[in-house]
Amino acid sequence: MTGLTTIVLLTIRETLRRRVVLVLTVLTLLFALGVGWGFDRLASIARESAALEAQVKVLVAQFLVMVMFMFSFIVGMTAVFVTSPTISGEVESGVMLSILARPVRREAVLLGKWLGSAIVVIAFAILGGAVLLAVVAWTTGYVPPSTALALAFLAGETLIGVTLAILLSTLVPPMAGGAVAVAGFGAVWIAGIAASIGQVLHNDSLIRVGTISQLLLPTDALWRGTVFHLEPTIVLAAGAGVAGNPFLSLSSPTPQFL
Repeated sequence: MTGLTTIVLLTIRETLRRRVVLVLTVLTLLFALGVGWGFDRLASIARESAALEAQVKVLVAQFLVMVMFMFSFIVGMTAVFVTSPTISGEVESGVMLSILARPVRREAVLLGKWLGSAIVVIAFAILGGAVLLAVVAWTTGYVPPSTALALAFLAGETLIGVTLAILLSTLVPPMAGGAVAVAGFGAVWIAGIAASIGQVLHNDSLIRVGTISQLLLPTDALWRGTVFHLEPTIVLAAGAGVAGNPFLSLSSPTPQFL
């Protein structure tokens, strides 16, 4: 356990020392400032046009989902490119040889690298997401129905990204692993859109493609859980009227799926 704890702490320290984390933090803060200005203007224009409060809420919620989608993309890329060099990069540089020469089990090294990377990236995802939601609430007054669950699903999506990156890091070089992970995220998201369209068209083949992709790499399913808990009840009440929209979701992943 001591060896595992040491690896976790060393991984966290090494990850935080990389400039990419600092750069992403600064960019996230700048992004939050831009989001605050944009949502403040959006709410002001909507209310000046005599829009109903329910219409303003729906408009803000839709733009919030798009903002969180962009942030989830940033988090996904962070998970991939921060974690990809964790194993293969240290093997290439020779650092891993000095670690494995000590009385530390290889399982402890792998698990420690995974835990350390997951703690850093998930903390970034939750804190960044909370800042964005707080900015939107402050500028527009809109608070999603289940903020905690939305952030929990975002954290789950991040954990899958870290796990995939660690797995690929044990098999291929860092750049190749990052490219494969990014391609996988994109392919699963497109498959999820195809499944949504399949539900509208009652096409079993498209639905099956989406289901299989979500079982293989459940990032899109977890993202839809985030979307579901960001939406106001008026959107969910629309039912079939929003089906097929890639930025809206009518359901959250079931406990059996999770």
